[in-house]
Amino acid sequence: MRPVLHAMNHQLYMRRCFDLALNGSGFVAPNPLVGSVLVHDGRIVSEGWHAHYGGPHAEVHAISNLADRSLLPGCTLYVNLEPCNHFGKTPPCTDLILSSGIRKVVIANTDPNPLVSGKGIQKLKAAGIEVTAGILIEDGRNLNKRFFTFHEKQRPFIILKWAESADRLIAPLPENGKKGVTWLSNTLSRKLTHIWRSEESSILVGSNTVMNDNPRLTVRGFKAKNPVRIVIDPDLNCDPGSHVFAGKEKVIVFNHLKNDQIRNVSYVSVPRRGSMIKYAMNRLFENGIQSVFVEGGSFTIQSFIEENLWDEARVFRTPVMLNDGISAPVLESAPNQTFSVLTDQLDFYINPQ
Repeated sequence: MRPVLHAMNHQLYMRRCFDLALNGSGFVAPNPLVGSVLVHDGRIVSEGWHAHYGGPHAEVHAISNLADRSLLPGCTLYVNLEPCNHFGKTPPCTDLILSSGIRKVVIANTDPNPLVSGKGIQKLKAAGIEVTAGILIEDGRNLNKRFFTFHEKQRPFIILKWAESADRLIAPLPENGKKGVTWLSNTLSRKLTHIWRSEESSILVGSNTVMNDNPRLTVRGFKAKNPVRIVIDPDLNCDPGSHVFAGKEKVIVFNHLKNDQIRNVSYVSVPRRGSMIKYAMNRLFENGIQSVFVEGGSFTIQSFIEENLWDEARVFRTPVMLNDGISAPVLESAPNQTFSVLTDQLDFYINPQ
């Protein structure tokens, strides 16, 4: 007699889907992170995950990785997001499930993408498949917070990040002759920042950061995909020879003066009336950029805070004293979590609104 799959079993196997899905971090956007397992007689017999954008989906890998396909009719398929039912970069996963002989499917979240949004579940149920949805639904939303924000709010998921000194300064004053990066955070915190960069679709700074720090805004220290680099430069004051414009990776410069394409750099003209960053976020949404990692400077970050255009903030508070410099951005709410990163304190905020 086969074991009955109770709610606790569902949660166990769904957590495995979440773990598998994370293997696609930094590679699948604008698609969601998805993992899938096949369970037969209370045992996982196959697994899969969506590895890169345009590649096979998690369900496809889980089914194709099963050595004994005769087990499929007796398997329960677990997947953290509703199977797609439309042709995109790949054929519909619902068609594969129906042709496989699988009779039970367990899902965490309904897909917020209007192309799917319940239609995949409806198609499976109409064909007689037993579908259970809503397992660890909040954990599933958190896993794909970028994907859900993108479709539900029609803008990228926005993360603010900065490091500040013990006297709440973000950098020395450039007029004092100090140019280039002044490191406040320790080496482990900086490594963590590069990992975060690799997980996001784009990275954004203002023109002052480009002119004063001349950053590259790339991922360094390990092999990973670089995010799209975005510069807010209203009057095009940045030197075209700055590091941020080098290489082949795409760069977008939001400005008030011109629309143009020069090699890898797209200049996007923004109307002078209205919010420049709101306009920029709308354009990024239209171009399928699912997340933005805002790294500076203080004026740019504070602009996002004042317009309530942020979802998370990650703030390194360091023991370094600057004594004189640029004030750090200000968040009125208390951090949701606090961690120690060697000598630094990392405060993690979630937008309460």
